[in-house]
Amino acid sequence: MWPSDPRDPRSVSFNLYTGTPGIILFYLEAFQATGNSAFLDSARSGAYALLAQIETEKDPGLYTGLAGIAFAVIETYKATKDPAFHRGALRCLELFHQRVRKAGTGVEWNDTTDVVSGAAGTGLFLLYAAKVLNDKSAKDLAIQAGLRLIELARPENGGLKWAMDPKFPRLMPNFSHGTAGVAYFLGTLYQETRQKKFLDAALAGARYLLSIAVTDGGICLIFHNEPFNKDIYYLSWCHGPAGTARLFYRLFQVTGDHKWMDWVKKGARGILASGIPEKLTPGYWNNVGQCCGGAGVVEFFLALHRVTHDPEYLAFARRVAADLIVRATREGSGASVALKWIQSEHRLAPQQLVAQTGFMQGSSGIAISLLHLDAFDHARRPAITLPDSPF
Repeated sequence: MWPSDPRDPRSVSFNLYTGTPGIILFYLEAFQATGNSAFLDSARSGAYALLAQIETEKDPGLYTGLAGIAFAVIETYKATKDPAFHRGALRCLELFHQRVRKAGTGVEWNDTTDVVSGAAGTGLFLLYAAKVLNDKSAKDLAIQAGLRLIELARPENGGLKWAMDPKFPRLMPNFSHGTAGVAYFLGTLYQETRQKKFLDAALAGARYLLSIAVTDGGICLIFHNEPFNKDIYYLSWCHGPAGTARLFYRLFQVTGDHKWMDWVKKGARGILASGIPEKLTPGYWNNVGQCCGGAGVVEFFLALHRVTHDPEYLAFARRVAADLIVRATREGSGASVALKWIQSEHRLAPQQLVAQTGFMQGSSGIAISLLHLDAFDHARRPAITLPDSPF
């Protein structure tokens, strides 16, 4: 187990966002890149710690709970073929079935809809697990979750939008907590089932997003939240084009309509026009992580280059990756040098500077983005692709 903040041993956690699952994923990626068995041993040891948490983890979420634990366990099983991890993964699926509740015409595990801790993220994991574990019941459960999400949609501007949950005072339209992530899951359900109601809902979500987007100059940027921050535009995975463009790319995949690919490129153009990484903005502050910062931007532009072969995207991914390395703090020297990233996780608390270890805000996620760039340079597919990635 690893603390998310090495200065605080109480910060050990078992969620994919900050905790041990993300560190396991880093070690699996590092093992594939180097062949060093010590990395695989670390991943295996961490995954055994996760097995001990399965029964007590009540949060179903992909980034906050059981779905993220199960994903790391399955990825470790793929690398080690250790049957304990296969049994653990199957037990996770049993718990999803046991803990689900009937709601409307579908099902849910909590009141949350989003990718981070709600039905959209859990559903994406279930679709992944259905394929890897050859479990049709996981796919059926994801379909039921999708039906419930369609019921929870709110009509707006000729489309549909989703709240993170009915009690939260802000509506965040982008990928992590809002419409883009929910619609992405529904578009993925259509890809897997060809049930038109899921495509219709995903398209309606995209129509709403485009109705509120800033598109002057051939870009596509969508505000952080309503009603409080309609003048702030994030750029990375959580609330920016690096995440929201995943919906547009999924719609391109399932419809074949090139206008959706054009919207992906407009999202990328919005990032390119921002002046980052050299210039910081209100939506791209002193943060280099997968969620809010540079690592998420590297992943997006590298993936975009893979599918378009546009050299501008690869050049920008390299530029942001170089900036990540410059921003690292070095400890030691020579072969024993270590890197950590001291950053501000929270835009509204820039004074809180921490070098975290986890995936979405720490060294594991940053290092994985660099390893993915190395994989490209060596004609190697990445070891780890998250359930919410269309690339």
